Amino acid sequence: MARPPRTMPLQARVTMTLFALMAFFLHAPDSQAQEYPARPITMVVPFAAGGPTDILARLFSQSMSQTLGQGIVIDDVTGAGGSIGATRVARASPDGYTLVMGNLGTHAAAVGIYKDLPYDPRKDFEPIMLVASTPMVLDLRADFPAKSLAELTAYAKTHSVTAGSAGIGSISHLTYLLYNKLAGTRILHVPYRGLSEALNALLAGQIDMIFDQVVTSTPYISAGKVIPLAVTTPTRAPSIPEVPTSAEAGMPDLQTTAWTALFAPKGTPKPIIAKLNAAVDKAMHDPVIVERCMQIGADLPPDDRRTPQYLGQLVSAEVDKWTPLIKEAGAGQ
Repeated sequence: MARPPRTMPLQARVTMTLFALMAFFLHAPDSQAQEYPARPITMVVPFAAGGPTDILARLFSQSMSQTLGQGIVIDDVTGAGGSIGATRVARASPDGYTLVMGNLGTHAAAVGIYKDLPYDPRKDFEPIMLVASTPMVLDLRADFPAKSLAELTAYAKTHSVTAGSAGIGSISHLTYLLYNKLAGTRILHVPYRGLSEALNALLAGQIDMIFDQVVTSTPYISAGKVIPLAVTTPTRAPSIPEVPTSAEAGMPDLQTTAWTALFAPKGTPKPIIAKLNAAVDKAMHDPVIVERCMQIGADLPPDDRRTPQYLGQLVSAEVDKWTPLIKEAGAGQ
């Protein structure tokens, strides 16, 4: 910033200096955004490696790093239904170098689950973009005696049944709560540190059932290692078209959709948010990513749902939807 010449009157020099300072600070965010990113970015995945959120984060980060010209480091931070990793990002510097690949659990259900949640998903993050959504599928261990949703409900009313999840407040836990309410069952909940751990427990016969994301269940369904009973969306999942919808299976109100989205800490400059949004959008036009998402049953959002504004509205709507159910079930902590 150039200094005013000493030959100018004092008042004029002061005025010129003030205008120069104002111009500097007004344009500082733009300059920061133009230079961004100048170093690698950390993308926190608040769940275990190998789970659906981790799979999508790694898939998109590869394309985004090429677009942005910097590497993206995936950091899996597990615990407390994803709230530990989300808290870390909420408290991070709002400079675009620490992001979180959150989901319905971390950015909606956590409000009802945790009495002293260290962050507010509606106020402590800058939404970037909805990345993908996927139906849940109800899987039973391969040797379970029930072979349909109706048979499972009848069996659970007279026998002890255990259901695994990715942890308190995760989408798998929420779908379990909804099923218990609709079916009138008292299935025992067994939380794990991520869906990959819960799925491994199911494959080992340690639990009876899980509501898993189609993303991670498809290979095991195709291999006959689990019994799929229903998907929780109005239409069948393209990757497992043989599995009926919950409505076709006799429980039309069993409707949940797992969504995954990218967030930055509150206060991250809008030009940086715009750059990240554009990088995600570009990834969604990559034929390799589109094909991979189709294979794993992850639906990419339509163009009108690829804005930060839409994601912000989605978060608020999901908080309002799930908080009452969580409280009714007494699932809060």
